[in-house]
Amino acid sequence: MSERGETLSGPLAADGVLEREAAAAPGATSLPLVVLVGNPNVGKSVMFHNLTGRYVTVSNYPGTTVEVTSGQARIEGKRFEVVDTPGMYSLLPISDEERVARRILIEREPALVIHMVDAKNLERMLPLTLQLAELGHPLLVVLNMMDEAERVGLRIDAAGLSEAIGARVLEAVATSRRGMERVRAAILELAAGESSPALAAPQLATPLRYEQGIEAAIERVAERLPARWSRSRRGIALLLLQQGEEITRLLRETDPAAAASVEQLTAELERESRRSPTYAIASRRQDLCRGLCARFVAHPSAPHRGLADRLSELAISPWTGVPIVLAVLYLGLYRFVGTFGGGTVVGWLEKDLFGGIINPAFNALMLRLLPAQSGWQHWTRELVAGDYGVVTLGLTYAFAIVLPIVSLFFLFFSVLEDSGYFPRLAMLVDRLFKRIGLNGRAVIPLVLGVGCGTMATLVTRIQETKRERLLTTFLLALAVPCSAQFGVITGLLAKGRATVLGVSVAFLIWLGVVGLVFILAGRLASRLVPGEPAMFYMELPPLRWPRLGNVLVKTLARMKWYFAEILPLFVAASLFIWVGRLTGLFELLLSLFRPLVVGILGLPSAAAESFLYGFFRRDFGAAGLFTLAPQMSGVQLLVACVTLTLFMPCIAQFLVMRKERGWRASLAIAAIVFTVAFSVGALLSALLRSSGVTL
Repeated sequence: MSERGETLSGPLAADGVLEREAAAAPGATSLPLVVLVGNPNVGKSVMFHNLTGRYVTVSNYPGTTVEVTSGQARIEGKRFEVVDTPGMYSLLPISDEERVARRILIEREPALVIHMVDAKNLERMLPLTLQLAELGHPLLVVLNMMDEAERVGLRIDAAGLSEAIGARVLEAVATSRRGMERVRAAILELAAGESSPALAAPQLATPLRYEQGIEAAIERVAERLPARWSRSRRGIALLLLQQGEEITRLLRETDPAAAASVEQLTAELERESRRSPTYAIASRRQDLCRGLCARFVAHPSAPHRGLADRLSELAISPWTGVPIVLAVLYLGLYRFVGTFGGGTVVGWLEKDLFGGIINPAFNALMLRLLPAQSGWQHWTRELVAGDYGVVTLGLTYAFAIVLPIVSLFFLFFSVLEDSGYFPRLAMLVDRLFKRIGLNGRAVIPLVLGVGCGTMATLVTRIQETKRERLLTTFLLALAVPCSAQFGVITGLLAKGRATVLGVSVAFLIWLGVVGLVFILAGRLASRLVPGEPAMFYMELPPLRWPRLGNVLVKTLARMKWYFAEILPLFVAASLFIWVGRLTGLFELLLSLFRPLVVGILGLPSAAAESFLYGFFRRDFGAAGLFTLAPQMSGVQLLVACVTLTLFMPCIAQFLVMRKERGWRASLAIAAIVFTVAFSVGALLSALLRSSGVTL
């Protein structure tokens, strides 16, 4: 986990200090290039921030939608470019993130590759170490999370392992900066060619050798490779023999004759070998890794299982994990974000501070300055004050309603993220998500969508296939309320008189209807959208107590990102309403909504304004229900909350959808969401009224 928030090389793109340069190739500098590589959740982002500090950039890698983080490190006066690549398991990629990480290693010439390794899971991660060593770039292996390895009684002979694999091996704990001085000294020595008295150079071993037929094929393929791959000939040859499609295509584009020769050699090796070259190469590496761990890793005679290990098992098991999820959601989202944030804090800010002090004083001031009830003075006053003014509506909603709810949600989210709970939640819900065509990895953007649907739509990039990204984008637009909308709705529905175990019946019905729509829509969409579900795999980081500093930095960074986007939209919404009222366009749009809102949903005609606001911000529309709540019955309020939750995505989320999924998919999603929202609202209204329910 990153100390300053994750980028899309991990779960989130939320660092408030990042500069987005979507068109630029990351790391286009002449400085020595240091590339951080490793599986997801092994501490790459923390190491990156330890090396670079805060002045970094995030940009799309050319020709892809995958974002890569780059920055500069200064070590004893020398500067290095550092790139934090997306998580990867192998140089034979199966996801877009892994393909981008490999492209960086192959297309650029790193002065140093740093392989971040979870010290507790060394055997599983060493195969990638060997692949990186075979590429020929200077390599530094960092055994991260040594505190966790030591806690379970593991002892690793780093010096012996270093000699055996032919690369520098250092121990570290990135979160506490333990071992950082040695890492920085190693970068200075290996990437800049300066010897360091703090490190003793190992005696490099010979490369890993394979069976005779494969070795002969490696030599013959390497001879035919272009000069640009002179340093990485052996590693590139191995990838070609394992039928790496992108490498083969790249070779075909640059040297068709060499590509044809290599393809012929590969076909010959396939015919002559008793088993697949890919399998033979992978098996040889795995055997060597087992042998290395047997030699250099000492396990305790009786493995130590602490409280964190037992909690981790409880969080994954369905019998105990489901109650844990329900408890987390109840205490975190319902009580902390919804009841406390959307009820207590918002009530004080919106009614007492803004409604009782700030807005009346501002309205009185503007009335004295611009007293006329018609003409330019009237419309100028209406622009900033009154019921729809930029200050009295836009800023009030932004600071009195959205700010407390969103900040409390991001605080809650950061605590869960820093503890390592999310990967366990992903494993727990994987079986359920497979029923709607997704896998456990989708839980990250879907949970993040409760914070901000716009941000969550961007984070769908972590999913492996276009099909899964489309399905998740659709569900985010349909049935996942943002934190401010969730907080407002919870604050409204929690006031119902009927309760079950202390929870409002109206809220339980809202949750049940939205959850049912989520499941049914997901199942139907998964059958209609073509393609096969992706495989699910995820590393489990240690379960830790959250660090207060990490949690606060992440929360503040995400708040900065969120308000940089949301505040201008609140102002823009107020301006649009002002222009619409001035020109009559606003009344025209409302006239289209009122028959749906009154005739189909059975709500007051004034509720149409909330739905129109909801197009600009979902939370903007939900906040409008606060002023209408006294005029509505419990049933009407529930119907309004359900319909508004399922209503169109806000304009910011829609624009990101268009960027990520294209116009056709985005317009189709919007049309389906609009239809489903009013259909479900109408059905719920009819059922509640016919049954005589009162809430």
